Amino acid sequence: MRLDSVKIYSLSLPFSIPFSHALKHRFSANNIAVEVSAGKGELRGYGEGAPRPYVTGESQGSALIDAGRLVNRPSFPWNLEEPGQIWDYIDSLPPGKIHHSTTCAIETALLDILARSREKSISDFFSKDFYTGNVVYGSAIPLGDGKVVKEFGRRIRELGINRVKLKLGRNIEESRSALKAISMVFGNDYDLKIDVNMAWNREQTMAHLPLLQAFRVSVLEQPLVPCDPDINLLAPAIREAGIQLMADESVCTLGELERVMEEGHYRMVNIRLSKCGGFRKCLEMIEYLRSGGTAFQIGCHLGESGILSAAGRALSLLCGDARYHDGSYDAFLLRENVTDQPVSFGKGGIAEPLKGPGLGVEIDRDRLLRLSGGRPRITILRP
Repeated sequence: MRLDSVKIYSLSLPFSIPFSHALKHRFSANNIAVEVSAGKGELRGYGEGAPRPYVTGESQGSALIDAGRLVNRPSFPWNLEEPGQIWDYIDSLPPGKIHHSTTCAIETALLDILARSREKSISDFFSKDFYTGNVVYGSAIPLGDGKVVKEFGRRIRELGINRVKLKLGRNIEESRSALKAISMVFGNDYDLKIDVNMAWNREQTMAHLPLLQAFRVSVLEQPLVPCDPDINLLAPAIREAGIQLMADESVCTLGELERVMEEGHYRMVNIRLSKCGGFRKCLEMIEYLRSGGTAFQIGCHLGESGILSAAGRALSLLCGDARYHDGSYDAFLLRENVTDQPVSFGKGGIAEPLKGPGLGVEIDRDRLLRLSGGRPRITILRP
């Protein structure tokens, strides 16, 4: 298959409701989308990246520039016949996490168009040793007071979901109010993860621990900034409280994962496609975790369009052994999407494989253009 062009879009996705966490109050998400075409535009593949400065150091602007540079590398597979060419290309890219959202977008677009050309799902390009027929998603609740948490919690409970990720901030009284609201809505029937997005220090973590223990929190995700030496003191106290410590922003690359596992403080890792650089890099990290018997979660970035949500669905289905699955929030969070239908889940958080070739979603190009300012930011033609 001869690829004709690559178009790169700056994508702005408005939220239907504001969604806050400890680092940001969000009304929209600024992502990038990559469109790869062949057959004079008759066949297209799509990918998406979610650049977040506080995660990998990428911004939407830097990701756009990176995308142009990475596509222009000599190793880019303009004559695409086999998935091995995609892996060779990904392996040829510069190391480090600063290109991860861009790499994810390009890799996914190439997988999508190759799978579509064969009338296959992108899942068919990977080992299915841990494949599952459906995924059970949890749901997230934004940073807010008890009233906000109660309102979100009720919606989640009505869907028959009891796996909840709650965003908390620095104020312990607000945290107490939010946790009380969870208990009021769900009673004793919940599996609760807390995510503070690196906002706590040692004192705030220790002050929160009795509260988290009292409300039977299962997992605490990334309380400190990466490489904070206070994790040496906090990790044993968190374990003694019966809470599992999950790494997120501390682990974006295989090298970071190896270091964190050697240190031994985190017992679970959040794997996200855009954060970790796409399927190939994510699955390398997951294999490393499996080999050591370490639990992991397939996560997402809030504000993913249906493109990245569909990719996340494919990764989740390939990882039936993941402890948790987060994602497919399109129908609940986005006011507008670029796919014909939102990628979402049903009652109980249950979601099945998406129908159709490639990612299993169809792109509304009019909406893609409108949400990208009317045109692609970069167009690269076959050399």
